Amino acid sequence: MKDLKGSCKTALVQAEPVMFNKQASLKKALDYIEEAAAHKAELIVFPELFIPGYPIGMNFGFSMGKRTEPGREDWKRYHDASVIAGEAEFEQLAAAAKKTGAYISIGFSERDAVIGTLFNSNAIFEPDGSYKVHRKLKPTGSERLVWGDANKDYFPITDTPWGPIGSLICWESYMPLARVALYQKGITIYISPNTNDNPEWQATIQHIAIEGKCYFINADMLVRKSSYPACLNEQDAIARLPELACRGGSCIIDPYGHFVTEPVWDSETIIYADLDMTLPAKCKMEHDAVGHYARPDVLELIVTER
Repeated sequence: MKDLKGSCKTALVQAEPVMFNKQASLKKALDYIEEAAAHKAELIVFPELFIPGYPIGMNFGFSMGKRTEPGREDWKRYHDASVIAGEAEFEQLAAAAKKTGAYISIGFSERDAVIGTLFNSNAIFEPDGSYKVHRKLKPTGSERLVWGDANKDYFPITDTPWGPIGSLICWESYMPLARVALYQKGITIYISPNTNDNPEWQATIQHIAIEGKCYFINADMLVRKSSYPACLNEQDAIARLPELACRGGSCIIDPYGHFVTEPVWDSETIIYADLDMTLPAKCKMEHDAVGHYARPDVLELIVTER
C-alpha cells in the first residue's frame, strides 16, 4: 500500500433530488458542492440517482407480458431527464470540481448517447475536471424495467491522495465477488450510493467495512411522496407510498466497523467527517482479505473488465 495523505475531509450529502427534473437536481447538487467546499471538504459524496431522482414505487406500466402507453409516457419523461455522460451537466460538475479542488461522487440516471438503454450510474469527478463512470452491474428487482445491466465501466477506480476510491451502487454490495473485485484494486474508501433505508442495511455496511478494511461511505437520500410531479400518469402507485418514501440513514463506517458518523434519518443535511487514513493499513495487520488472509491457490476471482 502506498503512503497516503493522513486525513480526508469528507462531506456526505443526504438530500432529496428534484424528481424527474434534471436541471433542478443538478442545481441543487451544485449548491451543496459550494456549501461543502466552504467547509473545506476534499471529498463530496451524493446518493444514488441524485439526477433526476429515484422513482420509488413506480412500475411504468409494466406487468407480466403487458405494458401501457401511459407507462411509456412516464418512462419517456424519465428518459429525457436522464444524463448523457460528458454533455452539459457533466461539464458543470467538472467545473465545480475544478473550482472547489474536491473529488465529487454523484449518482445519476445515465442515458447512453447511442443506444436506447438507461443505466443506473455513478460518476467520480477529480479536481482537474476528469471523471470516471461506474454503471450498476445488475439492477435490483423491478429496477430492471428501467435500467439495463452494465455493458462497460464495471469497476473503475479513482486514484486519490487517500488511496484508490471506488463505488458499488446499492445492492451491488450484496454481490460478494463484486466487493472482492474492488478489494483487489486496493480501495481505501468504498462509496455506496443507495436507497437502503432499512435497518438491516446498517449491519451489512459495518460488515463490508470490516471485511474490506476500508472506509464505507453510506450515501442515502430522502424521497417524499409529495415531491413527485403531479403530471405523471402513475398517480395510483405514488399515492400508496408513505409521505417519506425513503428516510435516508446516511453514515460513515471506519475499517474497524465503527460508526464515524451515526446514521441520520428523515432530514436533509451535509454530514462532515475527518477520516483518519492511517486506519486502512493498520487494520490489515491481522486481516487482508485479498492479501495474507487469502488462499489464491484454492480460491481465485477472475474479473472481465472489457
